[in-house]
Amino acid sequence: MAHEEIRNLVGQLAETSTDLYQGSFLLTWMQSESNLKAVLLAAEALQKMARAGVSSKLFDTGLGISIFRDKSTRTRYSFRAACNMLGLMTEELDESTSQISHGETVRETASMISFFSEVIGIRDDMFLGAGHKYMQEVSDSVQESYREGVLFQRPAVVNLQCDLDHPTQSMADLRHLIETCGNLENLKGKKIAMTWAYSPSYGKPLSVPQGIITLMSRFGMEVVLAHPEGYDLVPETLEAAKKHAAASGGSFSVAHSMEEAFSGADVVYPKSWAPYKVMEKRTELLMARKHDELKELEKHALAENARHKSWECTEDLMKRTRDGKAHYMHCLPADITGVSCQEGEVAASVFDRYRLATYREAGHKPFVIAAMILLTRFEKPADMLKACLDNVVARRGCVKSLAAR
Repeated sequence: MAHEEIRNLVGQLAETSTDLYQGSFLLTWMQSESNLKAVLLAAEALQKMARAGVSSKLFDTGLGISIFRDKSTRTRYSFRAACNMLGLMTEELDESTSQISHGETVRETASMISFFSEVIGIRDDMFLGAGHKYMQEVSDSVQESYREGVLFQRPAVVNLQCDLDHPTQSMADLRHLIETCGNLENLKGKKIAMTWAYSPSYGKPLSVPQGIITLMSRFGMEVVLAHPEGYDLVPETLEAAKKHAAASGGSFSVAHSMEEAFSGADVVYPKSWAPYKVMEKRTELLMARKHDELKELEKHALAENARHKSWECTEDLMKRTRDGKAHYMHCLPADITGVSCQEGEVAASVFDRYRLATYREAGHKPFVIAAMILLTRFEKPADMLKACLDNVVARRGCVKSLAAR
């Protein structure tokens, strides 16, 4: 039965047109709906293959390079798991031990780490206005080196989180919702509340809420973004969410009350972030090495956060949701009141009730990343998965090379 389900998914993937081959995956709202659906199908197929013990090692050699310019647990190990799932070795670039510390340019670094590499995963989320630009420059650089014959293959660049978007997280969240609600069509008309929540820290990236509002609005959901006055997101992402909602038949609105956002919601996603104006200023001060002014900015931001401690996902708020049984989501780690901090994003009793569900949510990420690699590196990804099924090589057994097929 499992193999029949997988073959059905592979058949649907074969009928889904994409233009991801020989490209990169940077911003979800710049991808076509067809590309997004292909990632979802491939991720589900890979996940079912793993559960059925079917090998998906499509590469018999090659590297997956990661660059983490911020701390990470889930995304770091999801990337490694995804590469391993497909047969790639992994290497993490430590900028402090490379020639980058001696002035090596981004373009040079990008080409030098690309020999025999199939994918470069990058997390650069702390500097507003810089992270996505850095990833785009890496992508442009490897494209140039491939075009000019410096590289015999063009590695994909996958956004593992930037200042604007967190594609692997939001796509994993979408996979979680699909499994929870049955299928993609069932998401239409469901209300998701993407709300700010209090945190004792101030500099959390905007990429998760921006990723959620721009992706869930693509599929007919009623998206409500809620935050205190002044905690705005990057305007570009708000415009993208409005456009997608209009096209999908869903809706997008902004509220300044957690109670309003939670009322009748099917899904709640309480998550702290810093106002984009604060993050803009933070980047400016960091670049200028103005440490005293940076300390003042942090002091002001923390004081402003403290004015909104009531923005916490509590049992009373959860009772306002549809039948009091909304799905709670979080990218993790959550700031749990009385557990990880004195006061935080979510009450301990609420989080504990949904704790395993958030683990399942995170568990989709390795397969989403593997799907992005598959679709960017193989011209006919469905054929590659079909070859895996036809060979039926046990995941822990002797693996044949399918990369040349």
